[in-house]
Amino acid sequence: MKLIIQIPCFNESVTLQETIGDLPRSIPGVDVIEVLIIDDGSTDATAETARHLGVHHVVRFAQNRGLARGFMAGIDACLRLGADIIVNTDADNQYSGADIPNLVRPIIEGKADLVVGDRQVESVEHFSPAKRKLQKFGSWLVRLASSTRVPDATSGFRAISREAALRTFVTSEFTYTLETIIQAGQAHLAVAAVPIRTNPKTRESRLFRSIPQYLRRSAGTIVRIYTMYKPLRAFLLMALLLLLGGTTLGVRFLYYHFTEPHTGHVQSLILAAILVIIAFMVGTAGLLADLVGANRKLLEDVVIRLRRLEYGPGHDSAQRPPSDAGPAAVSSKPPDPGGRADVP
Repeated sequence: MKLIIQIPCFNESVTLQETIGDLPRSIPGVDVIEVLIIDDGSTDATAETARHLGVHHVVRFAQNRGLARGFMAGIDACLRLGADIIVNTDADNQYSGADIPNLVRPIIEGKADLVVGDRQVESVEHFSPAKRKLQKFGSWLVRLASSTRVPDATSGFRAISREAALRTFVTSEFTYTLETIIQAGQAHLAVAAVPIRTNPKTRESRLFRSIPQYLRRSAGTIVRIYTMYKPLRAFLLMALLLLLGGTTLGVRFLYYHFTEPHTGHVQSLILAAILVIIAFMVGTAGLLADLVGANRKLLEDVVIRLRRLEYGPGHDSAQRPPSDAGPAAVSSKPPDPGGRADVP
């Protein structure tokens, strides 16, 4: 069983030593533990510091591409390196590395495909009361959209099985945290959460500048991803609301037409007709979006098969007898990481 801990970094040379020093060196049920750094266009000595600290692999971007793309680059690199489990953590040492064994245990035991660390936001000291309430509300929305029970949806401290990683596709340029949970829930993967500890705050978040900006981006991400996976339901809801508005105005026009003749109210009739027409257009768009969604699912299945062929079996699968390898096993062997190296 091979575990790779990936750490997205952007100008983290100051905190990187503490973060890496906090990582476990051995975990029951895991044979190999490696560390991979994603240097997201840092302008400081992040990559050099990582190599000096003995990091096994470094993925480098020439310029900053954002957290979501950095996360996916790390997932692709970990799959190519034969990881059976991938743990994602932050470079600012926000999460306690000592909790990684608890994070990966449900995957090792075969009980989960994705495990999200629950910071128990009500007990995080540096979170303001407003931020705690917003975090809880946002997590509640994600639970509704994903049909999961993750209490801390924005936590970046998570463990992913190889099968879940093969099925992970992040399209957002903002963050991966919300999208991956909704995607896993809609794909009927086993999603679990375990309580974790957090370390004292080392710096301000670089993901967003203000709470309103975070709310706008997060809300947009939730709506877009939910619509991507449930297009017919989302469009029909909008169509029903428009139809209800149009019907209400139509009833209003008829009421005044029969009770108070010659009083007009033609504007209500015109607006009612417009709303009903738009409702039927939105409903039709929902049907077309549902057909596109079905095609997207077929394309995802093709991409997953191609990924299995490209990346090969994981470290654990390669050591099993062929009869136990499962459908993901292919004849090619996983590439030998060969110690520390830059991953293209």
